[in-house]
Amino acid sequence: MFIQTETTDNSDTIRFLPGETVYSEGPLFFDSSEKAINAPLAARLFELSDVEAVEIGVDSVSVTKMTQVDWLTLKPAVLGAIMDHFVSGQLAVIEEGKSISSEGKLGAGDELELDESDPIVVEIKDLIETRIRPAAVQSGGDIFLRGYKKGTAYFEFQGGASQLMSGLENMLRHYIPEINKIADWKDAITKPGLETEEAKAIQELLVSRINPSVAAHGGHISLVDVQENTAYIRLEGGCQGCGMADVTLKQGIEVEIKKVVPNITNVLDATEHADGTNPYYQPEKGGMSPI
Repeated sequence: MFIQTETTDNSDTIRFLPGETVYSEGPLFFDSSEKAINAPLAARLFELSDVEAVEIGVDSVSVTKMTQVDWLTLKPAVLGAIMDHFVSGQLAVIEEGKSISSEGKLGAGDELELDESDPIVVEIKDLIETRIRPAAVQSGGDIFLRGYKKGTAYFEFQGGASQLMSGLENMLRHYIPEINKIADWKDAITKPGLETEEAKAIQELLVSRINPSVAAHGGHISLVDVQENTAYIRLEGGCQGCGMADVTLKQGIEVEIKKVVPNITNVLDATEHADGTNPYYQPEKGGMSPI
């Protein structure tokens, strides 16, 4: 994807053009992360502390920065965030009045379902507030319940909170028997590539060999999508923000994936490493060992 940029009358605002439809019902304007709860693209951009406002148009994304910040510093981060959004397969805006399909995935225009009156939802949120969020904040992140459907709870993990995913599932299943599993809300949208034989082989590799290895370093690897000859993965937990993440990907994960699925020629990292504010290994301390 090649993202073009255009200046505007406001020197603090730049229009980013990804070359495809962003939101056909646009434009929508957001001036805070709280107002962007149903707009994953805007929410992702607000994770950049110097972003003041976001407008999502039909074929563009306009970003307004804090006046004291230089575009020379912020622009690469904005481009990276927009690129990561499109790689993830998420919708730019989740329209109201939609729900998860019977398979637990989202189709185009669908929205995660969160019934605030559901006793299970109330119990999940209580556990998050009293037991999970304090640990998430301590790890340099945060966690939010985004949906619940048919025994699956969907969460947004910010920063170092992603490394709590396994412990969170164990706790919720212990206290709430109705819960079968938890999932990252980014993975709720249906991706046909994940139903291919190549994707299934990669998933088996991750479960049986790669994740048991990186778990020793507090990390976890997820398959985001498979498109043609490219596999997109996300590095979570201790792997997110790790100074040696690229070495782990290129010398370890990519090599193993290509051995198992020879027709995969590219393995790309869709991780938001900027959110890894408290990585398990800091660059100066030595990174995670390649597999």
